Amino acid sequence: MTDIATTCVHAGADADLTTGAVIAPIYQTSTYVQEAPGEPRLYDYARAGNPTRTSLEQALAALEQGKYAYTFASGLAAVQAVIQLLDPDSHVLVCEDVYGGSGRLFTSIMGKYGLTFEFIDMRDPQRVNEAIGPTTRMIWFETPTNPLLQLIDIEQIATIAKERQIITVVDNTFASPIFQLPLIHGTDIVVHSTTKYIGGHSDLIGGAVITSNDQLAEKLKFFQFAGGAVNSPFEAFLLLRSIKTLWLRMQRHHDNAMQIAKVLERHDKVQEIVYPGLASHQQHQLANKQMSGYSGIISMRLRGDLSRAKSFLRKLRLFQLAESLGGVESLINHPQTMTHASVPADRRQKLKITSNLVRLSVGIENADDLTDDLVNAL
Repeated sequence: MTDIATTCVHAGADADLTTGAVIAPIYQTSTYVQEAPGEPRLYDYARAGNPTRTSLEQALAALEQGKYAYTFASGLAAVQAVIQLLDPDSHVLVCEDVYGGSGRLFTSIMGKYGLTFEFIDMRDPQRVNEAIGPTTRMIWFETPTNPLLQLIDIEQIATIAKERQIITVVDNTFASPIFQLPLIHGTDIVVHSTTKYIGGHSDLIGGAVITSNDQLAEKLKFFQFAGGAVNSPFEAFLLLRSIKTLWLRMQRHHDNAMQIAKVLERHDKVQEIVYPGLASHQQHQLANKQMSGYSGIISMRLRGDLSRAKSFLRKLRLFQLAESLGGVESLINHPQTMTHASVPADRRQKLKITSNLVRLSVGIENADDLTDDLVNAL
């Protein structure tokens, strides 16, 4: 099997049949000439298909070792397409530490259409097994989770779900296909916010769904077409370009984050460092089992209250205070007031998304410069 570093460069990159171009052109068109009424050559309307988007989808399917990939205008558009697989009155189990935007979509929008979403701690697979009811049709989880970097055993959850004929969905945004491949562990669907590591340059919004299940793929393709939330040819082109360096970037994110986590773990102004690559992480062994690297996200609890956290954030020079993650530049986020502000206060309190919690998206800059920036701010 081709190594993933090689796949990043070559997947979806067949030479253009018309010109021989090595890089997939941007087919910036909304429609296509047909041979006769109802007889398109290959494409008929750009919402249904576009050659640049096709190249991107082929690349993403190859990276995740799936058969099919469908791309969308945003990560949440991809999430919505997956939820549309369900019939009314379906029950969905969701990991409690789910991305705030996904949780808001589930409860505030999709909940209007007869779907029930139950948020539970999925770190113990037996708890998931016990929570399954007669109308449970889907299990949705992230691993690592956002922002607490909890891990969920992909293989065990997939095994439990298959016994009950329940669809499993893994949001693989944090790990990326470089460090984790949920489909080979038995899950049905993988979701990405391609805005993050796959895009990697903080200059686009996108989402993707990957599967090897023929029946699910047929439905997802229809939802992509009928719903219309597709990404543009230009964004598909940018993502294809970014994928070529994905392996290199992810290695650098990982190496930098590991160095920073080890330094901050010993700092007297840090209460706790949460990073799956550290032996101190409660699920470090699980990380070693299902991940080949630990990515670039670190969560940190400072000693002190909200005012201390704000003071720290103001003093940073290289880490920029902003939402999102996965770009080449280092970002830092305050989940309580930013990415997870939409999460109900009682659930934030239960999850311990506290005022002293910050989340670092470690970029690809020099690791010593980034470490110095954090230490000086502390």
